[in-house]
Amino acid sequence: MFAYIQGIIQFKFDEYVVLENGGIGYQILTPMPHRFKIGQEITLYTYHHVREDAQVLFGFESLDELNFFKTMITVKGVGPKTGLNILARVPYHKVIDAIENQDVTFLKTLPGIGPKMASQMVLDLKGKLVSSETLDTEDPMFDEVSEMLQGLSFKKTEINSIKKVLLIDEYDNVNDMLKKALQLLSR
Repeated sequence: MFAYIQGIIQFKFDEYVVLENGGIGYQILTPMPHRFKIGQEITLYTYHHVREDAQVLFGFESLDELNFFKTMITVKGVGPKTGLNILARVPYHKVIDAIENQDVTFLKTLPGIGPKMASQMVLDLKGKLVSSETLDTEDPMFDEVSEMLQGLSFKKTEINSIKKVLLIDEYDNVNDMLKKALQLLSR
């Protein structure tokens, strides 16, 4: 319904801010509302959650954070409040890295996440979330390897899930990187 709301922070509370736009004050739940200043003009990308008993707006500073949130709440048992609490605790790219590395121990430390839920998050989300920090690094050799892997019927999400690990090492040629990529994808 609302893609984003740009306005001025009028109030801030423990879980939400009131953002004024066009004479209307929108109550928007957001991770770490204390980071904003009253009178600050901001843009929050929003998710409109409709329940039987309420309509709630959740707001995020970036589209990446919003998309992460929307994907995370697709996991059975992870609702918007749990998703918001997780983002209030750690940056989303750390959660993505934990999911991609199957770090259930780290995921269990997140608010509202137990052992079963952590395993479910890895099962449902591994390969579906890619941190933009990982994708921002350009590497022509990786691009070539990515095309080769797609030719071998690997999905882009699978390939992007190993990109960060691949780019840590240096390779003499494309074949060496391809060999490492195939090893990682066969795990």
